[in-house]
Amino acid sequence: MAIFIYKNTYMLQKLNFKPGFNKQVTASGAESQWIDGDFVRFRYGLPEKIGGWSQLTTDKTTLPGVARAQHAFTSLAGEKYTAIGTNKGLFLYYGDDFYDITPLDTAVTGFTFTSSNGSATVTLNKTSHGILAGEYITFTSVTLPGGGATGYSTGDFENTTYEVITSATNSFTITMASNESGTGMSTAGAATVNPYVTIGPTFQTAGYGWSTSTWNLSTWGTARATGAVTLDPGFWSLDNFGEVLVCTIHNGKTFTWNAGASNARTIRASATTTNFTTTNNPTKSLMTVVSDRDRHLFHLGTETTIGDSTTQDPMFIRFSNQEDLNTYAPTSTNTAGTFRLDSGNEIRAAVNGKDYILILTDTAAYVAQFVGPPFTFSIRQVGVNCGCMGQNSAVYASGAVFWMGSAGGFFMYDGTVKTLPCAVEDFVFTKKADNLGINFKANKIISAGHNSLYTEVNWFYPKDGSDQIDRVVTYNYAENLWTTGSLARTTYEDASVFSEPYATEYTTTTTPTFSIQGITNTFGSTTYYEHEVGTDQVNSSGTTSIDAFIRSGDFDITARRGLGGNVTPVPDFRGDGEFFMSVRRFIPDYKVLTGNSKVTLFVNDYPNNTASSSQLGPFTITSSTDKVDTRARGRLVSIKIACDATGETWRYGTLRLDAQPDGRR
Repeated sequence: MAIFIYKNTYMLQKLNFKPGFNKQVTASGAESQWIDGDFVRFRYGLPEKIGGWSQLTTDKTTLPGVARAQHAFTSLAGEKYTAIGTNKGLFLYYGDDFYDITPLDTAVTGFTFTSSNGSATVTLNKTSHGILAGEYITFTSVTLPGGGATGYSTGDFENTTYEVITSATNSFTITMASNESGTGMSTAGAATVNPYVTIGPTFQTAGYGWSTSTWNLSTWGTARATGAVTLDPGFWSLDNFGEVLVCTIHNGKTFTWNAGASNARTIRASATTTNFTTTNNPTKSLMTVVSDRDRHLFHLGTETTIGDSTTQDPMFIRFSNQEDLNTYAPTSTNTAGTFRLDSGNEIRAAVNGKDYILILTDTAAYVAQFVGPPFTFSIRQVGVNCGCMGQNSAVYASGAVFWMGSAGGFFMYDGTVKTLPCAVEDFVFTKKADNLGINFKANKIISAGHNSLYTEVNWFYPKDGSDQIDRVVTYNYAENLWTTGSLARTTYEDASVFSEPYATEYTTTTTPTFSIQGITNTFGSTTYYEHEVGTDQVNSSGTTSIDAFIRSGDFDITARRGLGGNVTPVPDFRGDGEFFMSVRRFIPDYKVLTGNSKVTLFVNDYPNNTASSSQLGPFTITSSTDKVDTRARGRLVSIKIACDATGETWRYGTLRLDAQPDGRR
């Protein structure tokens, strides 16, 4: 039977695309689906550009180091706070400003000063002081020589935080805000130095530590050439016990800060806070979490003997007496206790659920649930082969805990552990060809965040070859779909205390503007943003566009056949590649369009061919655009919707394409 094509029988056809991204198949195989995009989400099945973000604080201050923890809470007086923990300090956001509440380490007394006229460098002298370059310090009990020996006052030292610039065994240097204007000091005066607590490295790195190789393999004090161990980045655990902020350094001590104290924002977090103390807490824990409903403080991956850091067990748990942050010795009259998990090598995360704490190791899942005396908590295993990536890779959202698996994949717990089918899983986890996948060697820095405004769970992660977060994968649990993008946020706090989500971004090459004298850019800086506001990104550099786009898989065409098998003049986009397609126009459809958007048609003859040379457009779409006339011919066509200017946003509906079959070759 002869087959022929009717000419000049163009007909409008709707292009109905399934919501979400499908990156598990080829572009040709993803017919009627979206395959790629950036800075987009789906609402009610329709693609739209995400909301903008604006830098917080009126003076656009940035914080030192990289933020690895964020926690919002409210005082009894109704004051709204966010605590932000970086690898360099602990800071409060309140009333559009930042406050430094970083705990101080043990004070070191007996320093003298050396300075020279005309120089801003001051040297602090003390034998074997133990203070390192890059540390932050404050001064107390400063005494300066008189008689014109210095142009500085005690207030220049005692009212300022300094970064240590260089350090030697018996001295270190700082940089003053102004040059010395006197005759100079030579090992004169006296001061007490208060170093900030040590939090941890900026990056997750491979290092070389004690017991990793043979004794006497190399010179004392030098790095080992073999036996790499993982050095975790500087983390905090942040939670609130009422209006008391509980803050624990990863593999370190626990401190508190009381929002109800007099002049609270002038007081640092410490082991002894107004009406609260943590002096009896373990001195080395992987993390802590407050059991919300029953008010116990959990230490996870902690000491079997309190106060002896050498007894730290990464699978051991301690919980405090009820309503008591500082009692951990179990007795017949309290609810303190201990428990050791048995599946896995280390506890990775702990998340408060509705009436439980979900505890995740590197291989398994456990639920801790309050049952009251004499056992206090029931701790039972609920899943195997479902460990999580790191401390921040799990989050509670809409009645369930979601997490990224330690070996790849995604999981949820809503009473049972479930695997989440994921249409972008290979893109996220697999390194193949030009797809980089995730950097599993930086798994501990992965950060999950819930955006309840749009029923989304975000995982921010580093791609292979990167040691910092530079990608995001998003699960919309209400519409059961996935998207990916390049939004890079090291922490993400859901809208609750504040009306919009707050998030942190880290830049390695910028110097923080937070008030620390002599600070360098060695540790980079963190910018704090309010999200889902406006259409653009706004920071101290000004307003710039968010270049969003979404691209479809290929679609092809065939001609519908009548009952007798004859070709009809009616095109059908549910094609099989039998015919080439001729396109003469398309009609845009949008629910929201502010400013302009751009639509591009990519035309190709065969799957996997480069189509860029034959693309049509981009065509600028405005609110007055009824149709776009074009001429295109090819076996396969795909569509890209984008914007690249400030003030632009869009939410597209169903495009219509005016096309017909146009021969087999």
